[in-house]
Amino acid sequence: MANKLIQFFLPKDRVFYTLFENASENLVKLSKLLVTLVNEPDFGKRNVLIKEMEDLEHANDELTHQIFLELGKNFITPFDREDIHSLASALDDIADYIYASGKKINFYRIEPTSDQGIQKSANAINEAVIAVKEAVEQLRNLKNTQKIIECVIKINSAENTADDIFDMCIEKLFDSDVDAKELIKMRELYQFLENVTDKCEDAGNVIESIVVKYA
Repeated sequence: MANKLIQFFLPKDRVFYTLFENASENLVKLSKLLVTLVNEPDFGKRNVLIKEMEDLEHANDELTHQIFLELGKNFITPFDREDIHSLASALDDIADYIYASGKKINFYRIEPTSDQGIQKSANAINEAVIAVKEAVEQLRNLKNTQKIIECVIKINSAENTADDIFDMCIEKLFDSDVDAKELIKMRELYQFLENVTDKCEDAGNVIESIVVKYA
């Protein structure tokens, strides 16, 4: 209801900013829940956190749907329709992968508090997502290019950190004596965590493209 009221009163080309900002705010909440989850030793408490993450992921699905509906209804948009579609898709992917990462931890009965690689990955994700949110908030003022570029640099830095953590985790995993099932579970989780920062970088690339076109 609140989102519908916002859409009614705002100029039609401005509603996209609000929808993107709401989505990026949800991403920060998701990433913070992930950090809490990977530091929580209790399986039941992790399940509660995962349910909160699921609700936020569904909320972002709805925001993405609203953005696509607005694209279909409005001739005037604040920047290229293709960029709006790409950014909405990237933000939605970030939410999907954060939630999937959290869900896999309990689904595979992985103990995250005993794995520093998982915890470091979650921290890198949180840093990247915060930078994405800051960059999205600057879209209302495309003249402040320096601030946006700084945010994109932070996103890329966090993605590079996540890549290094992933490589370290995989090397350590294959040097260990875990059985094949455990190896497959852990590798899949590491990959999902690393994918989150890849999707953050995708969002950063779209935002950087918008800056180049319109700043």
